[in-house]
Amino acid sequence: MAMTGAQAAQVAGVVVQVSGPMTARSPAGAVKALQARSEVESGDTLATAAGAYAVVRFIDNSELALKPGTTVKIEQFAFDEARPEADRAAYTLVKGGLRSITGLLGKRNKDKFAMKTPSATIGIRGTTFFLEYLTGRGDIDASPGLEPGLHVHVSTGGISIVNSAGEFRYDTGQFGFIKDDKTKPVKMFANPGMQFTPPASFNDADTLTP
Repeated sequence: MAMTGAQAAQVAGVVVQVSGPMTARSPAGAVKALQARSEVESGDTLATAAGAYAVVRFIDNSELALKPGTTVKIEQFAFDEARPEADRAAYTLVKGGLRSITGLLGKRNKDKFAMKTPSATIGIRGTTFFLEYLTGRGDIDASPGLEPGLHVHVSTGGISIVNSAGEFRYDTGQFGFIKDDKTKPVKMFANPGMQFTPPASFNDADTLTP
């Protein structure tokens, strides 16, 4: 029996917390408002409005927590606990900031996780990490004082950064800045000004302050 368009996309996760307007745009261009308990699908582009933090929990128990003014696309998400060979988690951070917490997929198949940005692609090594990508063109609720480009922080574990300048590694506690896809990352041990402060009402109190 043929699958309908609604059946074809795998449910990737659910919005567990959101503090303001948030939308999902399907690959076909349909836009829907999201709220707590709304499902998100592989292929959706998620966007938070000014002032809106959100947490999306995926079916492998990984999480993405989005800052206000963030756009991230779920390029592909596939997870079946019984079929690890089919794992795939691919995202694109278009703009804004997020925190990523690794779930079962990333723990058993680290090479099947990729977070793309205009400056570099992020790979993981069992990780909680923060990203903030500033376009320099009216970024909403961006951390003040940060230069346009990709800013990273590893809270636990480690990440790899890959762009046309090569491959680089960041470990627990380190911060970094990648100006664009042709520039080598800068590594630092003090916060240059990244901020991630979800509302106190959110269950997860994990924050990042300068």
